[in-house]
Amino acid sequence: MDQFKDKTAFITGAASGIGLALSKAFAGAGSHLMLADINADALKTVAADIKDIYDVKVETVRIDTGRVESVNAAVKATLGHFPKVHFVINNAGVSLAGRPGQIPAKDWQWITDINLLGLVYGVEGFVPHLLEHGEPSHIVNTASMAGHMASPGMAPYHATKFAAVGYSESLALELANTNIGVSVLCPTWVKSNIHNTSDARPTAAAGGENPTKSTKAYQAIKALVENGMEAETLADLVLKSIAAKRLYIFNDPEARAMIDVRRNAILKDYDACLKDLGIT
Repeated sequence: MDQFKDKTAFITGAASGIGLALSKAFAGAGSHLMLADINADALKTVAADIKDIYDVKVETVRIDTGRVESVNAAVKATLGHFPKVHFVINNAGVSLAGRPGQIPAKDWQWITDINLLGLVYGVEGFVPHLLEHGEPSHIVNTASMAGHMASPGMAPYHATKFAAVGYSESLALELANTNIGVSVLCPTWVKSNIHNTSDARPTAAAGGENPTKSTKAYQAIKALVENGMEAETLADLVLKSIAAKRLYIFNDPEARAMIDVRRNAILKDYDACLKDLGIT
């Protein structure tokens, strides 16, 4: 995959999980890196490890993807270190569970800021630069299979991941006549720390029980994540999908049926509504 060699990738959530695996995959393909994460200490360790293994330039920047000023500062820092960026990997994300009527507004705002607006800020920050240099480039927005299906108790996560999918689909159409490709990453269970990210929700500072971890579903999700696909395997798939110019990136054959289940449910009600209207 020569299109990665001597190019530059900007990656958020780069200090752990999928972001870390993507960082190593891009470095292994010869790309220089700007690694961004909210955990500055872990980021420094990751950067040092990558430099020891790969002959690429690696820079780091602390980022809070839920704050536009933080993302803009990271974009500025990146372009200060690298003359051109070719891959924008908006990967940082968090999880949040809860029942209707029991989820504080500030927690809803938190997950929306990171899982949706964090992608938007990255795109808005880098697209003018990508259009200006005009070289083949690619944006990857991390969503989830949760952006194509729903389950009880996880409305905030599903809502933001559905939004990430829809946003990426629209973005692909907007950029179709440019040299900028778009992919939306929609994995199921991958070894990461996603199931613990709700510990950082705003209301956690007040103490008390974490609604995400107080559910039986959490224990099941924890087990599925801890026994999920290796992040390195998914990262390799991401690079192959970029090279193949795929919009959607999926990783789980068992989850494929969920697409059909949702499609059939939509069409059932669609046809019923048309029948009620007397339209055949």
